[in-house]
Amino acid sequence: MLQISGKDNVLFKKVKKLKQKKYREIDQMFLAEGVKFLDFITTPNYIFIDEDFDLSLIENKLEKFQCEKYILSSGLFSQLSSQENSQGVILVYSYEKYSLDTLENNIVVLDKVSDPGNLGTIIRTVDAAGFKDIILTTGSVDCYNEKVIRSTMGSIFNVRLHYMNEDEMVMFLKDKDYRLISTALDKNSIPYTAMKLKKKNAIIFGNEGNGISKSILAVSDEKIIIPIYGTAESLNVGIACGVILYKMREIL
Repeated sequence: MLQISGKDNVLFKKVKKLKQKKYREIDQMFLAEGVKFLDFITTPNYIFIDEDFDLSLIENKLEKFQCEKYILSSGLFSQLSSQENSQGVILVYSYEKYSLDTLENNIVVLDKVSDPGNLGTIIRTVDAAGFKDIILTTGSVDCYNEKVIRSTMGSIFNVRLHYMNEDEMVMFLKDKDYRLISTALDKNSIPYTAMKLKKKNAIIFGNEGNGISKSILAVSDEKIIIPIYGTAESLNVGIACGVILYKMREIL
């Protein structure tokens, strides 16, 4: 176990920059914080541990990872941490890249979903409901944002994430014969319980404030809605995703 105590350490400076999206994209790496990540089989590039953390609590978990492990002074560790009450463990992982050729027959599309917590919740929900692929249109929040990673509770390792611009996404899915089913507060929307599934289906969820773009709605094969029985204006996109995906799973 190596130790880093100076802020000018080359590796420390490199990892600290990963808190910014542009450097994550340059180095194709991201941060994940918390002891829970030591339970997953995905091997990180580096593990950083606060000097005040009791190593005896995680020695067995650390042994399974053949990667570089470092002890950081508490002052340096706090510069990497994004949590007010950190557990004292931060891991650095490489990006995973997936081919669109691996898309399953039932996928989720997120059109400019912007809130990190919502995206993390959706990733976790997609995983829980037994689906695998999520396409995010350009303008969506970065899936490797630290708040997203934390909200996924490890499901980030169990789904395949793809970013595409809107026009490219529509053309690709139409060409591959996916049925586009959009969630929309529209007079022509049918109850989600009546949605019609074919062999290949793409369920589309929109931006928290603006919904799905008009151009996507215009080419959708079907529009669905979750009825509101109370006085709320709408449902949170993460909740809506859970309701609809579990109904989709039931239909399938």
